[in-house]
Amino acid sequence: MSLADELLADLEEAAEEEEGGSYGEEEEEPAIEDVQEETQLDLSGDSVKTIAKLWDSKMFAEIMMKIEEYISKQAKASEVMGPVEAAPEYRVIVDANNLTVEIENELNIIHKFIRDKYSKRFPELESLVPNALDYIRTVKELGNSLDKCKNNENLQQILTNATIMVVSVTASTTQGQQLSEEELERLEEACDMALELNASKHRIYEYVESRMSFIAPNLSIIIGASTAAKIMGVAGGLTNLSKMPACNIMLLGAQRKTLSGFSSTSVLPHTGYIYHSDIVQSLPPDLRRKAARLVAAKCTLAARVDSFHESTEGKVGYELKDEIERKFDKWQEAPPGKQVKPLPAPLDGQRKKRGGRRYRKMKERLGLTEIRKQANRMSFGEIEEDAYQEDLGFSLGHLGKSGSGRVRQTQVNEATKARISKTLQRTLQKQSVVYGGKSTIRDRSSGTASSVAFTPLQGLEIVNPQAAEKKVAEANQKYFSSMAEFLKVKGEKSGLMST
Repeated sequence: MSLADELLADLEEAAEEEEGGSYGEEEEEPAIEDVQEETQLDLSGDSVKTIAKLWDSKMFAEIMMKIEEYISKQAKASEVMGPVEAAPEYRVIVDANNLTVEIENELNIIHKFIRDKYSKRFPELESLVPNALDYIRTVKELGNSLDKCKNNENLQQILTNATIMVVSVTASTTQGQQLSEEELERLEEACDMALELNASKHRIYEYVESRMSFIAPNLSIIIGASTAAKIMGVAGGLTNLSKMPACNIMLLGAQRKTLSGFSSTSVLPHTGYIYHSDIVQSLPPDLRRKAARLVAAKCTLAARVDSFHESTEGKVGYELKDEIERKFDKWQEAPPGKQVKPLPAPLDGQRKKRGGRRYRKMKERLGLTEIRKQANRMSFGEIEEDAYQEDLGFSLGHLGKSGSGRVRQTQVNEATKARISKTLQRTLQKQSVVYGGKSTIRDRSSGTASSVAFTPLQGLEIVNPQAAEKKVAEANQKYFSSMAEFLKVKGEKSGLMST
C-alpha cells in the first residue's frame, strides 16, 4: 500500500468516527436542544409563567418549607453524630444549593423576557443598565412614564447618579412607543416574580451559611460557607469530598451547563467554584490560578478534618487560612532591590614608596618644567595663534607672551639641585674650550664666513676672523672663570702706600 492509500484510509476512518460521535451526541443531549427550542418559542408568549415555571413548582415550595422549618429549630453542632450524610438536614442543604443554580438560570430567562417586552417602550435601556437585577428594578419603577427618572428617590437607590442622568437624557429622545395596560401588567408580574426569586435565593444563602458552620466549620472558614456548600453538593457529600485529591476539587463546578444565549461572561477553562470564590478573586488575575491550586490543597485537608468531626471550633481552618494569606502576601511582595556590592580588594600588594633627597631629585628631574607649564596654560576667551603652519591648533599657550611675569628660563631650586664637584667642573670647562679654528658646524656660524678678506691696499689678505673672539675668551677664562684663583700682583702694595 502506498503512502497516498494509507492517508485516504486514515481519512475515511476519521470520518466514520465523527459520524458515530455525532450520533452519540444526538442521543445524549436531546433534552438541552428541546429546552432551547421551547425557550425560543415561549419567549414570544404573553405571560411570564409560560417560560418561568420554577416559582410554581412543587419542588421549590417543599425545599423552601423545609428551610423555614430548620431555621425555626435552631439546630446545634452537637446534634450531628456519625457521618454528615446521615443527618436529615444535610440533604436539605444539598437540595437548597442545587436550587440556587436553578434560580439563577430562571432569573436569566425572566430578564430576557422583560428585555424583549420593554424594548418596545425604551430600547436604549438595555445598553445603559447591563446588570439584570438593576434592569428589572428600573423597569418596574419607570413603567410607561419615563419622566420618573428625574428626582426619583427609589431610582437613586438602584442606579448611580451618573447613570440616572444618562438614562433621563436618553429617555427624552427615545423612539419607543407606549405600552398597553395588558403588556404593562405582564411586565410588572415578571418583575415581581424575578425579585421574589432573588429574595428566595438570598434566603437560601443565609440558611446554608448558617448551617455550614457546624457541618463543615474548617472548610467554611477557608472558602466561605456558600462555596463550601457548592463543592460539597457537586462532590456528593463531605465524605466523598474528603476522599478526592486537590486537583479534582479545584475543578468542581467547572462543567456547569448553561443555555446558549444567556451567558454574560466568558467561561474560563479548568476553573471551578474555588477559582470564583472571594479569597481567590481578591488577587490579581495573573496569580489566581496559582492561588486556586493552593486553596484546593488546603480545602482537601480541611474537608478530611471535618469528615471526622475534629476541630469543631474551626482551629485548623483558621491555621490553614493564615498560612494561605501569608503565602498570598509573599507572592505580592515587591522584588528585593539590588545591593551595591563593593569591589574586591586588589590582589597586588602595596608597593614600597621611597623617600629622601634622591627621590625628590628624581621627581624634580622628571617633573614638568616651568616652560612646559607655561606652554600648557591657556587663556579663556582668547584666540590662540598656531605655533607651526604644519600643526594647526597647536599653540604655545602663555609661553613668550608679554605680561606673563614669568622668566623663560627654568627655575631651579638651589636646595635640591644636584651638586657638582670642582674637579668635575674643571673637566667640563676644559672640554668646552676650543683650541685652534672653529668649524662652521661646531660653532654654528654662518656658512659665508671666510678667512680670506679683500682689502683696498693689498687686495687679498688672509685674516683670522675669530682671533679677536679667542683673545676675549682667554681673558675671560683667566680672570672671570669659576676655576680662577686669586692672583698676586707685584707692586700693588708699594703703589698703594705711595699714594
